[in-house]
Amino acid sequence: MRGDRDKDPVLRFHGAAHGVTGSCYEIGTSRARILVDCGLFQGSKSERELNYGAFPFAPEAIDAVILTHAHIDHSGLLQKLVKQGFSGPIHTTRATIDLCSVMLPDAAHIQEMEVEQLNRRNVQRGRQPVEPIYRQEDAAACMSLFRALEYCEWTTIAEGLRARLWNAGHLLGSASVELEIDRDDAPLRIIFSSDIGPDHKLLQADPEGPAGFDYLICESTYGDRDRPDFSPEQRRSQLGEIVRGAAEANGPLIVPSFAVERTQELLVDLYLLMESGDVPTAPIFVDSPLATRASAIFERHADEIEQGNVLRQALNSRELRFTETVEQSKAINRLNGFFVVIAASGMCDAGRIRYHLKA
Repeated sequence: MRGDRDKDPVLRFHGAAHGVTGSCYEIGTSRARILVDCGLFQGSKSERELNYGAFPFAPEAIDAVILTHAHIDHSGLLQKLVKQGFSGPIHTTRATIDLCSVMLPDAAHIQEMEVEQLNRRNVQRGRQPVEPIYRQEDAAACMSLFRALEYCEWTTIAEGLRARLWNAGHLLGSASVELEIDRDDAPLRIIFSSDIGPDHKLLQADPEGPAGFDYLICESTYGDRDRPDFSPEQRRSQLGEIVRGAAEANGPLIVPSFAVERTQELLVDLYLLMESGDVPTAPIFVDSPLATRASAIFERHADEIEQGNVLRQALNSRELRFTETVEQSKAINRLNGFFVVIAASGMCDAGRIRYHLKA
């Protein structure tokens, strides 16, 4: 998007184009430069290697960042941005700030552990050690730059640039960004949808957004396929069948789950199934330190989400146990009979879920 005049705004895509992850959009005018998101590339080895390359802009030249939500493919390179010289404000919702306060240090911890393991192999092979993309101290420095915005309120982000956030219905605190850019004739309005929906999420209201804009930058992760539109009741019914099967077999039900939002949705579903008598009552273990911390944040923001009261009840259920230590995690596998374990990661490629599947 570029006009004939030098002072017309320029939009550059630095990620989430020709791919899904690494969301990062740069908007430049004659007076300011900002980013919408600064996310980690995930997926194949070649995609992950993009995280180690130089930014296609000077971090110190960026005036501000607007963050749409806390998922790492949207937020996960903010620490690197700060490490390399960015010192401006990072604008987002209060709930996203709270989630980032646990997710960004967790991402840094994973970086440090993976590099430590890699360097052990490098020493054995006579190769030079490598540095992590960022460390936990970079995450702490990054968090000091966050500034809270409210939905549906205009805020000046930089000279000649204003933003308003709309609920994207995707994750606690998620937002679509409406950006208004000053021009000589009339302001230019651009909408960055970020990740939206899907509709009928258990804990999130349906997405909202304005009309009358000039450009829409829209996510299209599943734009080329029809996906089953399960209502919460349909999903809960299918989950109930699985739970009853595990109960009849008198064995554990091991559920891989993403730590943020999916775990909390599962806890609500299991609570409602057990309270209604649709499935037998049993202990539920959340075996993920990140999911434990995220659940506390969801409870803190329960008034802002759908089913907030039910979520509070689920998180304070007499059947629910959160584990923190490795010893507590290992102790689960010594139990007999029917119980439920929810553990990260959701794709079974990392985290404590791997050890439960081996047990």
